[in-house]
Amino acid sequence: MSLVVRSAAPAPVAAGGTGTEERYWEFFAASLRNRNTRRAYLRAVEDFFVFLETRSIGTLAEIRPLHVAAHVEALTRSHAPASVKQRLAAIRALLDWMTVGQAIPSNPAASVRGPRHVVRRGRTPVLARDDARRLLESLCTDTVVGLRDRALLALMVYSFARIGAAVAMRVEDFRPTGRRWAVRLREKGGLAHEVPAHHNLEAWLHDYIEAAGIVDDPGGWLFRSAEGRTGRLTDRPLQARNALDMVRRRARDAGITVPGLCNHSLRATGITAYIAAGGALETAQAIAGHASPRTTQLYDRTGDEIALDEIERIIL
Repeated sequence: MSLVVRSAAPAPVAAGGTGTEERYWEFFAASLRNRNTRRAYLRAVEDFFVFLETRSIGTLAEIRPLHVAAHVEALTRSHAPASVKQRLAAIRALLDWMTVGQAIPSNPAASVRGPRHVVRRGRTPVLARDDARRLLESLCTDTVVGLRDRALLALMVYSFARIGAAVAMRVEDFRPTGRRWAVRLREKGGLAHEVPAHHNLEAWLHDYIEAAGIVDDPGGWLFRSAEGRTGRLTDRPLQARNALDMVRRRARDAGITVPGLCNHSLRATGITAYIAAGGALETAQAIAGHASPRTTQLYDRTGDEIALDEIERIIL
């Protein structure tokens, strides 16, 4: 519970007594396993209770669908539809949890609808194939940090790995499967799946592991943080935010300017390149570990570029 308790429980929760407070904190500690989801839900719920204070709501039993709807309406004026829907989902999940725990008789958020939000095209920037190749080839591999960065970038491109799954890998998660090697990735919800290693990724991971001297540390972190500018690696894992800084710095050094470039751009680049080469959407979905092909389609940008010849068909 210490992972989520940052301050006293909101007043309407505290008014229900110790049992209600425990139920409230258990929602974040027990039902939400993903750290980022837990943080986002906690922020959304805290903002909701701040809103309720302005309406003089003193207990959970006083919350009505109208209060939830009013909060959602206020959010639509300052947040994107996707953010509003996420915040409503957090409120609905919490109140449902409190209902099951008999802290309130029913869920007042159950009947509240969020804004319409249909995503048909993802917003993640994607690197052109030439830019992706130039980025990987531009890295200086004379240092262990350079080898680490090349291996990490290649992992995201060739295995469609999320940065969270990539930096959570252990040395033993790169392992032989018959005559080839594979990477084991742990996705959201704790699900693990293996992806065969592309021949470039296989070679570059071997180069990095050998240079880092971590082959005999199977339980240690695969991608490790650097010790300042010494060029030496620590025993600690590389953080996703530091990987983001690395991706953008390496792209700048390679002369690549893509607004909004991020870790997910490498994942989207790999999926786009795979489908452009004739790969099946269902297979891309399996490699990426997506539960739905609709999610995979958001990363596929093969249809973004409209050929000039097609535009020239417009004859007036």
